[in-house]
Amino acid sequence: MNPPLKTGDFLRVFLEHFYRLKICYHISMQSKQTVLVVCTNRKAFHEFFIEETFEAGLELLGAEVKSIRQKELSLEGAFVRVENGQAYVYNMHVKPYKFNSLTEPDPTRPRRLLLNKKEIRKLAAKAEVKGYALVPLEVYFKNGWAKVKLALAKGKHLFDKRESIKKRDLNREMEQSFKNKIRF
Repeated sequence: MNPPLKTGDFLRVFLEHFYRLKICYHISMQSKQTVLVVCTNRKAFHEFFIEETFEAGLELLGAEVKSIRQKELSLEGAFVRVENGQAYVYNMHVKPYKFNSLTEPDPTRPRRLLLNKKEIRKLAAKAEVKGYALVPLEVYFKNGWAKVKLALAKGKHLFDKRESIKKRDLNREMEQSFKNKIRF
C-alpha cells in the first residue's frame, strides 16, 4: 500500500502527469501520417549492403492500385534503372485485379517512379559506379499515395553473406541466453 501523499506531493504528481499528457498530445498531433506497408523485399537485405534510402512515388493504373491495396505484388528480382531522365522500376510483379472490366496491363511492365529531376540525376550518378545498384526495398501507402522505398545498394560477396549470417546467429543466441538469465 502506498503512503498517503502530502498536499505538495499531490500537486507535483498531478503537474508531472499533466505535462506528460500535453507533450504526448502535441507529438501525436504533429505526426498524422498514416503508413501502410504492403510489400517488403527481404532478399535485398541479404544480397546487398544498403547505403542510402530514398522515397519515390509510383505511377500506377487504377486497377493496379486496387491490386496493390490487396497486397498482391512481389518485389522479388525488381530493380530500378534511370533512362532518358526518368526512373523506372522493372520486374515488379503486380497481380491483375480480378474485378477489372477493362484490359489488363502486363503484370511486370516497367512502372515510372515520381521523383524530382535533381533526385533523378543524383540517383543516376550514384548508380553508375561499379558494384552499386538501385533496389526497391518496400512498397507502401503514405496518406493514400503509393510510394516505393528505394535503396542505393552495393552487392555482397559470398563471404559477406556468410559473415552476416554468423552475426545474426550470434545475436540470436545472445538474446536467448539473456532472456533465460532474466527468468526467475
